[in-house]
Amino acid sequence: MRLAELSERSGVSTSMIKYYLRQGMLAPGRKVGATTAEYDESHLRRLRLVRALIEVGRLPVANAKEVIGYVDDDSLDRTMRLGAALWALPHGPDPEAGDEAVVAARAEVDRLLGMLGWSTSRDLGELSPDHRSLIVAVATLNRLGYPWDAELMAPYAELMHRAAVRDLDFVETHPSEEEKVETAVAATVLFEPVLRALHRIAQQEEAARRYGL
Repeated sequence: MRLAELSERSGVSTSMIKYYLRQGMLAPGRKVGATTAEYDESHLRRLRLVRALIEVGRLPVANAKEVIGYVDDDSLDRTMRLGAALWALPHGPDPEAGDEAVVAARAEVDRLLGMLGWSTSRDLGELSPDHRSLIVAVATLNRLGYPWDAELMAPYAELMHRAAVRDLDFVETHPSEEEKVETAVAATVLFEPVLRALHRIAQQEEAARRYGL
């Protein structure tokens, strides 16, 4: 397809497509003339991912470019590509050093990972921005008087592991390595609002069953 058709099918303006091309977030098309190029379904898929990251995920262009860079880095194996791409997504503040609530939260998170047998996550520790975010969240709960220890978190972690299994089962249905990593990143950005909404709806439903309308 030519640029105009790619714009029409993707919903991205031609000027933005040219910008993404200049930024290296979209591979160049196949040259068919001095000033024209042809694009294919891989370009359409990539544009939809970029649009999802920026418009739905609210990522700054710089963050989206970093994520796309890891998706395209075929020098890394799948685990490293996926991990690096997900770590490049925005995260919350880091834990405050020396804070008592943070110290307690860090110990409970480490104990939780040991209980679950999540050795990779335990080895990575606070190199992972998600690990740091979990510590901050647990520390905040501690300060509010809700001591979320490893035993309380474990059932939630097991539910999330089941969700992760389903995520990666879906990723495996895609043929190419690039598509697999793209899908995993898109799922992270787009499925998290779905999971959050379902959690809140489920809470409302359970409250109505327990306490009435």
